[in-house]
Amino acid sequence: MRAVIIGNGEIRDYTYIKSHIQSDDFIICADGGLRHAKSLGVTPDIAVGDFDSYAKSEEIESIVYPSHKDLTDGEIAVDYAIEKGYTDILLLAMTGTRLDHTFTNIFQLAKKGNISLIDDNNEVYFIRDTLTFNGRKGKTISIVPVFSDLVGVSATGVYYPLDNDTLLFGEGRGNSNIITDDLCTVSVKGGMGIIFINNGE
Repeated sequence: MRAVIIGNGEIRDYTYIKSHIQSDDFIICADGGLRHAKSLGVTPDIAVGDFDSYAKSEEIESIVYPSHKDLTDGEIAVDYAIEKGYTDILLLAMTGTRLDHTFTNIFQLAKKGNISLIDDNNEVYFIRDTLTFNGRKGKTISIVPVFSDLVGVSATGVYYPLDNDTLLFGEGRGNSNIITDDLCTVSVKGGMGIIFINNGE
């Protein structure tokens, strides 16, 4: 079973976001994610956070944290899912105008497990070895090094194939490739990176 975390970021297309939620997902709301859950028509299994953005519901199990804390509500939600044994975690409504929170939420993808993030425009993944994507033909894919260079980068099923290449940290050579096949594989031998797949809109 998968854990889906709904944050307090932006959602413009609720129908698109809801299409990624499955009936057997364990739904965790991070504070203001409760308002999105209501708009999505889904009932959270639990809500966590300090609830300074949205009042907690007496009908939903909640874990309340103090407002003065070291972790963001999004981090708390991800850590809760990992502690409960979920290795497949999807983050929704975790990007928006607060770039500090957006960056922090994207970096949650580096934690243990298969963690991904989807917003109205992108799918976001962390890569440190190999990732395979099905059914994304025609979409834009970008491979972005983080913290250091990405070495031994190979990418197949894309317009600009890579074969044991190096992508330098701070440079955009890996940006704006196009997935050309039903099956796309990206692998790296060293370093860490973030993969963005644009939904084409």
